[in-house]
Amino acid sequence: MSDGKSPSGAPWRNFYGRKQGKSLRPSQVGYMEQDLGELAVPMVSWEENPDRHDIKPQTLFKDPQQVWLEIGFGGGEHMVHQAANNPDVGIIGCEPYINGIAMLLGKIRAAGVSNVAIHPGDARDLFDVLPDGSIDRAFLLYPDPWPKSRHHRRRFVNPEFLDPLAKALRPGAILRIATDIEDYVRQTLEQLIAHPDFEWLAEGPADWRQPWEDWQSTRYEIKALREGRTPHYLTFRRR
Repeated sequence: MSDGKSPSGAPWRNFYGRKQGKSLRPSQVGYMEQDLGELAVPMVSWEENPDRHDIKPQTLFKDPQQVWLEIGFGGGEHMVHQAANNPDVGIIGCEPYINGIAMLLGKIRAAGVSNVAIHPGDARDLFDVLPDGSIDRAFLLYPDPWPKSRHHRRRFVNPEFLDPLAKALRPGAILRIATDIEDYVRQTLEQLIAHPDFEWLAEGPADWRQPWEDWQSTRYEIKALREGRTPHYLTFRRR
């Protein structure tokens, strides 16, 4: 379309990566049918909210002291761990991959946590409707590395994603990034150190070599360690 928008009014945004892998198990189909609707963040889609009015993320939870955001929660190991250990915090997870959503829903049931919400789609659509300064902490853990040079612009650590994330973070909010890909570390540091809204908090090598004290390893990290790759843990603060 000539105006760069879809029939719903949404801007055309290229989406790269898979939305579904192998078929879901019957139990996972049940999780999707029975649980996702109740946990999904409302008013994010362009069909529901074509004027892109801000949502109020605090209202998704019962009296949260803070609201955290995990971008691409994979199988949900870290997100459920944080929810269980921080019951006074509301945690929103973004993930377009259906199999990952189904895995998270199973873990939510098993852990019995109630302080989680899910956006089953593109993080950029959620950024559209998050009020400025509404997120107290964000996690980007083992994002898709897009290893080919011509695909580096697809990585999350680019202004297309970092600029709206910075707006959503309150001043002083923490952004944690974990990756086992050295070139992803390079691009992350290049982009965030140069970004006016972020500062890197490392004071020595241990600050990126050692995981955070409340860290929960993910399936992607376990695979990286098994294959001999070294995790890096980067911590930034919103100026």
